[in-house]
Amino acid sequence: MRILIMGGTRFIGLYLTQQLLEQGHEVVLLNRGNRPAPEGVEVIQCDRKDASTLKSKLEGQSFDAIFDNNGRELSDTQPLVELFNGKIEHFVYVSSAGVYLKSDQMPHIEGDAVDPQSRHKGKYATETYLAECGVPFTAVRPVYIYGPQNYNPIESWFFDRISRDRAVPIPGSGMALTQLGHCADLAAAMTAVLGNPKALGQVYNISGEKAVSFDGLARACATAMGRPADSVELVHYDPSQFDFGKRKAFPMRVQHFFTSIEKAKADLAWQPRYGLVEGLKDSYQNDYQAAGDRAEPDFSTDSEIL
Repeated sequence: MRILIMGGTRFIGLYLTQQLLEQGHEVVLLNRGNRPAPEGVEVIQCDRKDASTLKSKLEGQSFDAIFDNNGRELSDTQPLVELFNGKIEHFVYVSSAGVYLKSDQMPHIEGDAVDPQSRHKGKYATETYLAECGVPFTAVRPVYIYGPQNYNPIESWFFDRISRDRAVPIPGSGMALTQLGHCADLAAAMTAVLGNPKALGQVYNISGEKAVSFDGLARACATAMGRPADSVELVHYDPSQFDFGKRKAFPMRVQHFFTSIEKAKADLAWQPRYGLVEGLKDSYQNDYQAAGDRAEPDFSTDSEIL
């Protein structure tokens, strides 16, 4: 297949590009050209938010499939659909499990109610638009993505504190359950939808096999770093007692937040390859530790809590 990837040079996009190339596909990237692309991969340089330029750059191009990795709002994706609806076999959209409405019953499954006030409401609007337009689409809803080259402070937030022998401030009791999925596993699920008629018109939760408590995640990070799990000092606090303004004191939602991935496993013949500790070890050794000297993190919120 000739495949267009929106982005393709950061985190998920790099893993996806590599897996598609290994499978023998021709890959074309569209991005702003701020980062180097894999050797031999064609790049169309464009800011996707400039719809008129996007259309002029892609006019006359043909693709069998499109992976939209970085569309956040409906307006990001509409120009692609207007250009290619009826001309492609598959449109794969990266949505988010953040669209789900907070619930007393977990895990979230596909079809659960969505939160109209979610900061990811643009992604759900895009899912709805793709379905209504009749595009042969599949949407994936990751929870928290981790792994080497993660630019979001998820696992690195814990590594920063544990590597400096600092106490790790955990909101609430530490027993809230969350879920992480390795970026290579997400890319593998995304490639598994291609040529799969079961995936057309479907939405899939994609993440790791198990949920983990906040305390358990801290201990898993320590284990991945080669330290005893019980060596981490965990300090629990009530977040309602603090006003941090726009600063984030903790990198994840302070609530139960995890999904069922059974539908994806059944339809896509897909299985997460990374267990949590193994994936964290990959991230620590091949990214955090390999990067060497880092800028000193801002521990100001920690100081207020501790």
